[in-house]
Amino acid sequence: MNVRRRGSAAVLAAAAVIGAAAPAVAADPSPSASASTPDALFGTGDPQFDGVYRQSLALLAQTTVGVIPSPKAVDWLTGQQCANGAFAPFRADPAKACDAKTMVDTNQTAAAVQALWAVGGRGDAVEDALTWLKSVQNKDGGWGYSAGGPSDANSTSLVIGALTATETDPAKVTKGGKSPYDALLTFALPCPKDGGAFAFQPDQDGKLLPNADATAAGVLGSLGKGMVTEPGAKAAAPSCAGDGKADREQAAANGAAYLTSAMAEDGHLKSALGGSPDQPDFGNTADAVVALAARGGAEQAAEPLAWLKKNGPDWAEQKGPAAYAQLVFAAHATGTDPRDFGGTDLVEGLNATGPAPQGAKVTDSATTSETAADEDADKDDSGFGVWWFVGVCLVFGIGIGFLLSGRNKKRQP
Repeated sequence: MNVRRRGSAAVLAAAAVIGAAAPAVAADPSPSASASTPDALFGTGDPQFDGVYRQSLALLAQTTVGVIPSPKAVDWLTGQQCANGAFAPFRADPAKACDAKTMVDTNQTAAAVQALWAVGGRGDAVEDALTWLKSVQNKDGGWGYSAGGPSDANSTSLVIGALTATETDPAKVTKGGKSPYDALLTFALPCPKDGGAFAFQPDQDGKLLPNADATAAGVLGSLGKGMVTEPGAKAAAPSCAGDGKADREQAAANGAAYLTSAMAEDGHLKSALGGSPDQPDFGNTADAVVALAARGGAEQAAEPLAWLKKNGPDWAEQKGPAAYAQLVFAAHATGTDPRDFGGTDLVEGLNATGPAPQGAKVTDSATTSETAADEDADKDDSGFGVWWFVGVCLVFGIGIGFLLSGRNKKRQP
């Protein structure tokens, strides 16, 4: 499969300011110089278990809102990849080859695929990661967290998201005649007994138990959606129907009905920690908002979205980049402005947790320059001089930008 560059908001933003952006591209550090520097990583917590995952979510969220990520942040992520295409949560020494002791997994890899595809210019890394994911697909069509481990709803849905994000049809990615959708539907519980939820995977007795986290993931997976999705077409309020094996569309509706019911009383999902009283589950609530909006439009996620706007920003400030990213995804899925999310600028908060984005200052200055040019044009009786000058600058900037981009970025096949 040839991986092509995906048209992203970051690319559009870069095109809008190409003349001003050229010097920033020229200053990009090389991957070898920046891939292992600590300041290239988002967040301040120990990255041992989630370094790649939180970096991927942060980069994906930035591109979603039109921010051009820091080149060294992208290089850090790419530098974490093993030669076989897989990603581990964190490799302290990327120069050291991965071996049998390197704990690669499908979740970090699928998240990295979505981020690197969105950023663009990393076609080889994306294709290698997809090749590895396909090589460790289970015979039931799904994926577990670790290669060869039992399939679960969350991991299978994450890989479905990576496939669809890269314009690969999950239905055509099969093992033993089974697709990821076939595997995912085995975790869907019937109605009305179990409310249409998804289970993470069978328990030790082979039983499927409702799981809100798996249900939010399962709804997105059944719809063939990744972490970033637009508001879906308006649909009837979800209801749990059927007592047999559901198809993808019905499984998504059943899962949405379960989530709606679970959040009906308080407007959010809950989690219990070690026998303590139930606590608000911010992350899963954000994922549920994305799932509900993707399935039936923003209106179906209105109540939990309102709760997130009120309570989510404080949570994100405490938890860091992945939490900010989840809120950005929830805002995007519902058509909400992430720069005014309950009065909080999520983009600013996210950017503050990692290396300064390449596009932030450039965009601001470009906007100012454009406004000044408009004002000057209004004052120019000829209507020609200013626009001729702007046109020459743009042509020059585009030429320099493409030249430097070709030197600093690997071209996609």
